[in-house]
Amino acid sequence: MLSMLGLGDNVVDCYLDEQIYYPGGNAVNVAVGCKRNGFDRVEYLGVFGCDEKARHIQWALAQEGISYDYSRYVLAGSGSPGVRLDENGDRKFVGGPRDTAQHILSICLTQKDLEYISTFDLCHTSCYSNINHELPKLLGRCDVSYDFSDRRSPELLKLVCPYIRFAFFSGSGLSEEQLHSLIASVSDYGVEVVGITLGESGAAFSIKGKMYYQGIHTAQIVDTMGAGDSFISAFLTAYYQLKSPEVCLELAAKSAAITCGYHGGFGYGKPFGETC
Repeated sequence: MLSMLGLGDNVVDCYLDEQIYYPGGNAVNVAVGCKRNGFDRVEYLGVFGCDEKARHIQWALAQEGISYDYSRYVLAGSGSPGVRLDENGDRKFVGGPRDTAQHILSICLTQKDLEYISTFDLCHTSCYSNINHELPKLLGRCDVSYDFSDRRSPELLKLVCPYIRFAFFSGSGLSEEQLHSLIASVSDYGVEVVGITLGESGAAFSIKGKMYYQGIHTAQIVDTMGAGDSFISAFLTAYYQLKSPEVCLELAAKSAAITCGYHGGFGYGKPFGETC
């Protein structure tokens, strides 16, 4: 039975023009994607606010069969980044409040948390989860997947890479030289899988030292929100199901294209009931 834990950020993405918000956050999106793609047991551990937005995220997780029993709660609002879509359906973040639950509290993993985390095959987190200081505690407890987004500083790589099995990056605009330099830098830390999504150019992956390239799947693009997270979750699920690298990447590209066909990271939109 395959199991994974989403560890870190939860937010609501506030679509300012439509006046609708959607549950999201990298750790939440990837957890939902892994559950939909075939992981048997999926749970989430993060920091929730005390507002209606937090309750909506929790409700959406429950609809997907994802529990969040080990999460923390704080008397603050939920992370609420503003979003606008351009004419091509590409999402653009336009800021949001900086005094939310996710900004003011970071998770300190207790011994009870670590024993709980040890019951999973995989833990996924990201540069948005404010969890880097806790990564050494996870070493040897389960595999760790980490989404760096577009953050690639040598300092961050040194801080994170010794403790992870999977590294994912957004690399649109990278030259061929920069791409291979990044893969080499991350692989030198012993990371097994280094994946870089390249926008319309597809993706480039190093898997156990061998390079693979994947093109995009054409889609009727409504909203690109969560497409990268969908790519990650589909890849991870297929990888743990022991599918070939080529099949893993093909399924990941297909999943990302499907996600582009609806609004939000995984749906469940709700009209603004308060200011985002």
